[in-house]
Amino acid sequence: MITEEVLKDIFKPNNLKWRTAITKVEPNRLLTRGHLQEDLIGNTSFAEMIYLLINGEEPSKNESKMLEAILVSFCDHGVTPPSTQSARLMASAGSPMHACLAGALLAFGENHAGAIEKSMQVLQEGINKTRSDMDIDSMAEIMFDYFMKREEKIPGFGHRYHDEDPRAPRLMELAQEYECLGRHSELALALENLLFESKGIRMNIDGANAGILSDLGFDWRLGSGMFMIGRLPGIMAHVHEEVTRESPFRKVFEMDEIYYDGKE
Repeated sequence: MITEEVLKDIFKPNNLKWRTAITKVEPNRLLTRGHLQEDLIGNTSFAEMIYLLINGEEPSKNESKMLEAILVSFCDHGVTPPSTQSARLMASAGSPMHACLAGALLAFGENHAGAIEKSMQVLQEGINKTRSDMDIDSMAEIMFDYFMKREEKIPGFGHRYHDEDPRAPRLMELAQEYECLGRHSELALALENLLFESKGIRMNIDGANAGILSDLGFDWRLGSGMFMIGRLPGIMAHVHEEVTRESPFRKVFEMDEIYYDGKE
């Protein structure tokens, strides 16, 4: 016989199938991170809501402004990225908006949108695995030597198109203004100095955002997800542009541009 005591034991918090500290859903009541959702609506910006959901607490006004600037910096990178091309080709084929957006997000990988997460990991591990009393410049030199000896690129630096990514210094300028520039960003700047002196390489948008997001308290495993949040509106705009301005069934290549080199 299932008694009341047995039921209480079954439904102890640790025995439930799903456990969450994010949102509590009850009849006529939604509580998100300790806040009633009707109180958040109209009083909380989208950037503040993202910070609250992920970090579990409300950001300061400066942290909110900084996160909003970061999301804006992600918004659109033109037609050239594989994600945008994937979305537009799917739209050209007649796929609905949600499928085009999903296709674009699935196109993110190690070589496209993966750098921010790698850069965040490098900066966070650099800070966490060295002595707390070590100065930033010494830390940067150790990391720089590590990558150079292995002939590996430091993620977050250099750009395939820009000699100097104009977004990176602007983000660092705002981080300074909003008092959000901490040890991770300082480490990124110190690495940039070493790379520029030795190879003429500057920080890119991924390196800047990696440092600032780390200083805002975001775990490196959230890097690609944060990029996707900011990138989605731009992809939506490209999908809409494709279906309203272009002819269906877009041709990426003309037939005479395709060279067959298989067996005859």
